[in-house]
Amino acid sequence: MSGLVVVGVDGSTSGLAAVEVAAREAELRGAGLRVVHAFIWPGMHVPMGPSPLGPLGGGIRHMVERLVTEALERARTVAPEVHVSHAVVTGEPLAVLEAQSHSADLLVVGSRGIGGFVGLLVGSTAVHLAAHGRCPLLVVREQPGVGGPVVLGVDGSAVGEPAVDFAFAEAALRKAPLLALHAWTTWSTPAPTPYGASAPYADASGVLTGEKESLLSEALAGHREKYPDVVVEQQAVHGRPREALIEASRSAQLVVVGARGRGGFTGLLLGSVSQALLHHAHCPVTVVRGKE
Repeated sequence: MSGLVVVGVDGSTSGLAAVEVAAREAELRGAGLRVVHAFIWPGMHVPMGPSPLGPLGGGIRHMVERLVTEALERARTVAPEVHVSHAVVTGEPLAVLEAQSHSADLLVVGSRGIGGFVGLLVGSTAVHLAAHGRCPLLVVREQPGVGGPVVLGVDGSAVGEPAVDFAFAEAALRKAPLLALHAWTTWSTPAPTPYGASAPYADASGVLTGEKESLLSEALAGHREKYPDVVVEQQAVHGRPREALIEASRSAQLVVVGARGRGGFTGLLLGSVSQALLHHAHCPVTVVRGKE
């Protein structure tokens, strides 16, 4: 066994779906799986045991034990050969999961939740973990399509290179084809210089499309040789990246993007395309941070 997949659970249906995906990821990687619940109530000095007027099996502590047990059973059912451990950590969910990401190869969470993950995860929690976590974050929005490709959003930036490598590795593990998609608009094209030399804004001659296809090929160079068994399709399309990737996610089993890429604002840890996919993709999304 090598590597570790960590999944955050809170007792919600979405959290259990994340456990299933995380168990399959651990199985594919030959990795261990750690099921983590952030136990926020002790820090708020809430009584942990059953109420004197309630059943003996009641109380917050018993509730946590039940939800963790259910998650462990679900993981072992999906991937019985995977070594599964668990941790109930007292603390705020953001801090707990960010800390867990330091020792994980992949962090998996559901798209919505309850309890300790109030407002999870399409909102601030997913954005925070994607931007600040120390490993790739997989957000389980919907169940993956059967037989669909792994879709990779490519922008040609240096900080996007880890996402390219992750997507190739993931496609190889899943034995799935890889769709490498680069979408561009005139707004993402270099503006004319004040001295007359300019990049074209129209595509009448096809020059700009050719440049984008070259950018895409350069971003994938080397990875094809490293993963010769991965069937790759390249698409350079004229359109807004977020809409193009969301549409591609309809038939995908996974979408992979960088946390921030070309055109991002300095100091902004998570780009608008990544955020849009966390909110609107039709399949699980993995956000991969670039090197610091």
